[in-house]
Amino acid sequence: MSNSTNPRPRADGIWTPANVVTVIRVCLVPFWLAIAEVSVPAASTMSWSSLLVAVLYILVSLTDKLDGYLARSRNEVTTFGKFLDPIADKLAVVVALCYLLEQGLVSPWVLLVVVAREFLVSGLRMVVASEGVVIAASNLGKWKTATTMVAICGLLLARAVPEGGFHDGMNLLFWIVLAVAVVLTAWSGIDYFVKSWRYISQDSTSD
Repeated sequence: MSNSTNPRPRADGIWTPANVVTVIRVCLVPFWLAIAEVSVPAASTMSWSSLLVAVLYILVSLTDKLDGYLARSRNEVTTFGKFLDPIADKLAVVVALCYLLEQGLVSPWVLLVVVAREFLVSGLRMVVASEGVVIAASNLGKWKTATTMVAICGLLLARAVPEGGFHDGMNLLFWIVLAVAVVLTAWSGIDYFVKSWRYISQDSTSD
């Protein structure tokens, strides 16, 4: 008699709906950047090209929630998805921050903290994985990603709004959100380092 309480994953190979969404997200990033590079920021009137850039980025951001929902709800969590999903997230964030840096809307320090944290965590994961250990992701990482995405979307939307008090207010608000995201990014990297310390500090030559 079959046991229906623990159904097996229904994934047929790697091309599950969730993974297809993730691949689409990766492909959308260079497409988004190409449109962003030719958009014109607002001056005295609304910039519809910049608004399109902001809306497209919001859609790219939302696909992260969609592929996660599809994978869990359909019981189709795959190794390929675990590999590609974080790459898609980091690609979307780093490319957008590079674009905002090019436009003079963010500080180079923001990009430095974000990229340095990713290098740090990636290196630590390889070290602890060699010890057969997996450090679970904390809520700090989730909050870091969420606030970063919100800040980027907000700054892109502000770029479409005509210059004036409302435009300045939007910029200030989302610069503050981005500052919070940078703090959370640094904090999550330190948190991961602390959790990994017992493994990276081991003397491999000891008996």
